[in-house]
Amino acid sequence: MKLGIAPVRPCTSFPTPKCAFAIRCTASPTQPAPAGLGKRWREYQGIKNWEGLLDPLDDNLRGEILRYGKFVEAAYSSFEFDTSSPSYASCRFSRYSMLEKSGMPDSGYRVTKNLSATSGIQLPRWIENAPSWVWNQSSWIGYVAVCQDQDEIARLGRRDVVIAYRGTATCMEWLENLRATLTRLPNAPSNVGPDIGGPMVERGFLSLYTSATAPCRCLRDQVREEVGRILQRYGDEPLSLTITGHSLGAALATLTAYDITTTFNQAPLVTVFSFGAPRVGNRSFRCHVEKCGSKILRIVNSHDLITKVPGFVIDDHHHHHHNHNNHGDTLKKKKGGSRVAAGFPSWLQKRVEETQWVYADVGRELRVSSGDSSYLTWPITNVATYHDLDTYLQLVNGYVSSNCPLKDSAKRVLNGQNRKITHAVR
Repeated sequence: MKLGIAPVRPCTSFPTPKCAFAIRCTASPTQPAPAGLGKRWREYQGIKNWEGLLDPLDDNLRGEILRYGKFVEAAYSSFEFDTSSPSYASCRFSRYSMLEKSGMPDSGYRVTKNLSATSGIQLPRWIENAPSWVWNQSSWIGYVAVCQDQDEIARLGRRDVVIAYRGTATCMEWLENLRATLTRLPNAPSNVGPDIGGPMVERGFLSLYTSATAPCRCLRDQVREEVGRILQRYGDEPLSLTITGHSLGAALATLTAYDITTTFNQAPLVTVFSFGAPRVGNRSFRCHVEKCGSKILRIVNSHDLITKVPGFVIDDHHHHHHNHNNHGDTLKKKKGGSRVAAGFPSWLQKRVEETQWVYADVGRELRVSSGDSSYLTWPITNVATYHDLDTYLQLVNGYVSSNCPLKDSAKRVLNGQNRKITHAVR
């Protein structure tokens, strides 16, 4: 759910007639040479739910979050946003050169599979009179990449497989985002978790994951086929599956993790690093994800509206007391129109749950904030930039702990960028 008004390439500099609503912070996070993870790699992949690594934020974990964020950036960079191009909504590069051409020439990974998502919305026939980019049903959404460099494998402590998803870019994806009611998760047991009807997820996200057309298989089947092939080839060595995405891509990453852990009996450790994720499912879905062993770390900007939709949340102290925000508070203390107090009578909570609008946050949370930074003033701070992937990576790069939200170095970088943009606008 990359914020935008039309399917245009994300704005990366000063406002233009096509993209006057967003200004992205273009200073790339700089990191020292990555440290070897060695035998602790499972901890950084969440095997212990990142206990002791989030507050303060462990430097090695910070490096891994930023590294996976670059795989998402590569997905954005590789997507053809030009609606006038014959290859609109496809990948601009071949899979053999994609990472190199999208700014990751030394990643040590090789793309093995391009992934496409299809909308299941049935449009009226007359819509075919509109430009094809309006009703284009299937679009390139991301890719699978496998670490092949022996030095990188040694540094990581295992061979890593990345599945990376971009955010919303096409009209049909926007329409799917708006289908925000919960729907039953296919083939899921109904007796898992506390909710009526069992595990349920957002209708639009599930549609993009499971819909297909005659020429394009569903995203779920593409993922299963490639993961199965990879497990068959590398299953006898230390292996991890890391799924990462931004916005809509973060929601699809959560569904993908659930699908992999429930489809493959001998699946390796499956980890999600998500940026700016909307809510995906209800409490029963969360219980099912946790029971299946998927490890999810949601990076959330406290001022990002997308992370507060769809629906609303009934507070769950047992789950949320583990999730950090910038002030050291627990999520049960958070107030707002999208959160419902757990102290309501049980009959009222039951009626609320029957509306199919009650969601739950899934996984651990690393909460950063751009709103508490007085040096982030207009035109840096706006709704679009709060959700932007660049903003997330800058904030993670500078985040220290709940008591010390940003490093001085991050302040200097963002201050300099702010002065530059303000001067240009004047």
